[in-house]
Amino acid sequence: MKELKNSKQLIRGYVRYFRKKYRKKENEIMQISSRFTIALHIFACVEVFRDEYRITSDFLAGSINTNPVIIRKILTKLKSAGLITVARGTGGIEVTKPLKEITFYDVYVAIEPLEDNELFNFHKNPNKECPVGKNIHKLLDSKLETIQKAMEDEMKKYTLEGLKNEMQEILRKKD
Repeated sequence: MKELKNSKQLIRGYVRYFRKKYRKKENEIMQISSRFTIALHIFACVEVFRDEYRITSDFLAGSINTNPVIIRKILTKLKSAGLITVARGTGGIEVTKPLKEITFYDVYVAIEPLEDNELFNFHKNPNKECPVGKNIHKLLDSKLETIQKAMEDEMKKYTLEGLKNEMQEILRKKD
């Protein structure tokens, strides 16, 4: 019985410690960074404005309402992933594949590379002395993998061609 009481005290201590250490602001939630949606915005701009304007980082920054440096960093990632080519100096972005072959997942992976191919950044070394800590991976790993796969599968359903077509439809309705 004494051992059980000590175990409960240990767990309460861990709970208090982790609440203090990892306290989040009220209503704070996990989010994918805005770089992903900025990348999709870039592709939409390239398709809508390619025949009318030189598509430069300054031009894109004006549409997205952000700093051109952020745009250049995202363009670098998209280029490294083989999704675009960029003409230095004069501006000009070309998509390297047919739009129907580029999915939201492709863009996501280019912009938000996953560490060890895991969406959830799970703490690697929970306390083996704690009954929860030594079992937390057994409890959550397969569930988190299932959630990640569902998100990835859903992202693979959407293509840049669909994005382009929907944007054209929206713009036609406004005219």
